[in-house]
Parts: sequence; C-alpha cells; structure tokens
Amino acid sequence: MASGQGLIVCFGEMLIDFVPTVSGVSLADAPGFLKAPGGAPANVAIAVARLGGKAAFVGKLGDDEFGHMLAGILKDNKVSADGVPFDKGARTALAFVTLRADGEREFMFYRNPSADMLFKPEELNLELIRSAKVFHYGSISLIVEPCRAAHLKAMDEAKKAGALLSYDPNLRLPLWPSAEYAKEQIMSIWDKADVIKVSDNELEFLTGSNKIDDASAMSLWHNNLKLLLVTLGEKGCRYYTKNFRGSIDGYHVKTVDTTGAGDSFVGALLGKIVDDHSIIENEAKLKEVLKYSCACGAITTTKKGAIPALPNHTEVLAVLNAK
Repeated sequence: MASGQGLIVCFGEMLIDFVPTVSGVSLADAPGFLKAPGGAPANVAIAVARLGGKAAFVGKLGDDEFGHMLAGILKDNKVSADGVPFDKGARTALAFVTLRADGEREFMFYRNPSADMLFKPEELNLELIRSAKVFHYGSISLIVEPCRAAHLKAMDEAKKAGALLSYDPNLRLPLWPSAEYAKEQIMSIWDKADVIKVSDNELEFLTGSNKIDDASAMSLWHNNLKLLLVTLGEKGCRYYTKNFRGSIDGYHVKTVDTTGAGDSFVGALLGKIVDDHSIIENEAKLKEVLKYSCACGAITTTKKGAIPALPNHTEVLAVLNAK
C-alpha cells in the first residue's frame, strides 16, 4: 500500500511560482518564465494524493484566473478543495523563483496583501478540519493577521479532534519583516506539534549554530514531540524520537530543481503514518518509511517545478529497487 486512507489536511498558502526558462540566471536576465503552481502546504497535499493517499488543502485564493486555476489543479490531483474560499478583493500570491546553476533557489514575492494572508477564522471549514487524522502546516501563515488567527484556530480544532499535528516551518525570510520576528513566530507554536521537519538551513537559523549535529537538533526537542526530522538534501535525513535516533542515506540523482523536494518527503511520510501513528515508535518501520520519503524527495529534484515533479508510487518503487 503506497499511502494510508485517513484524511491529511494541509493548511496554508498556494500560489503561482514563475520559474525562469533557463537555469543559472538572475531574474533580470531570465529570457522568460514558466508558471508553476506551488506553495508548500499545497505541494504536500498533492504529494499525498499522488502516492494514493487522501488529502485536502485549506487556504484562501484570489477570485481571479490564477486562483481558479490553482483550485482546478487541486481537484485534478484528487485533493479536496472544500476548505478553499475565494477573496474578491485580493489577488492570488505570486513568486518569482531564480534557479541557480546548482538547482537551489532564490525568491521574489508579490503579496501585498495576497488572498492567502486575508483568510479569516470564520471562513474555516471546521467540519473538514475536524475530520483530519493528520493536520499539516507551515509558518508563512503566521506572518500577518487575520491569517495567523485562522491558522491558530484550525490547529486547535484539529488537535481537539485528535489529529496528529505536523509542522514544516518552510522558512522564507524575504516574506518576514525581520529574521528576529520570523524566529519568534516560528517558535511560538513549536511545542504544539507532534511531528516537526526542518531542513539543515532551518536548523542553523533556529538554533543560531552552524553545526548540523545531534546536539543542535535536540536543542529543538520539546516534551510533546513524537518525531523530529532534519533533512540534509542529497545526504538524506536524520530522525529523532523519545527512544531512538539515527540517519537515512540520500539517493544520488541528477538534480535539476530542488523546489518541492521537502514537501514531497513530508507528503510521503504523512501518507505512510496517517493510519498508524505508532510507526513513529518502531525504529525498523520508521526507517523503511523514511527511505521511501527520501526517495520521493530525490525524484522531485530531477524535474523542474514542484507539482509536476512529485512522484507516484511506481516511480518511488523503481528508485528503491534500484538501490
């Protein structure tokens, strides 16, 4: 079975990424751009569905061509859009993404304010949120009100209904007024999450240390946490639970674009644990799940854009069997 059938609800932003037609140039020098749907929570929802799981996205879009296009992409990918209101007064968010020669990214955002920032608590589909077995979110929805209040209410309702809370801060510093405020807000909901995934760069940012080691990772541990993951790009990931810790090797692929790799990793993980949260407490089972998740992340870097690059179960098996 590729994925469990419990509902995974992903809360936050969905937007259009404009990606240069050629890699390794600045935004100013790019000869043209391809539009690619994106936004980390939406990517996670589609990653879950692509692997055969059940997912819903909750976030606000502009009542414009791009907003309706994004809602259509959710539906085309078998992700529920029952929690998606449209704002008549604000546009769907846009991001221009530079792909450096090594496949890493730089961002320039158009959100002043975009529809996702104007999501109000009273617009939440609480029935949908309360039916989640896993509730996943990032930190971009914490930057401004009223979206922050909607985020906190959704998280609270999901937790009360018994959902596992999954948090990927997904740091995008250009969106925050300051690095200090980003850190303060990201940490403000830290102790609510059951599962937290950070990248190596986010670990450095949140700890203020340039060491990517167990001590640095464990400084982020909190008593309610069940699983802490540190992703290391092509080097795989490290995992930490109350009773054990370890690492999983990455998969060597030809990287074209790292967009969506972390979201693919998270979607695969959540799809595997949604029906059986106890997998987190069984190291042998967890390692198998994380190998699968790392393979998903690796495959996602081999194509441009996030959503088109998210793998299906057959593609993941091919990579796992080749190793």
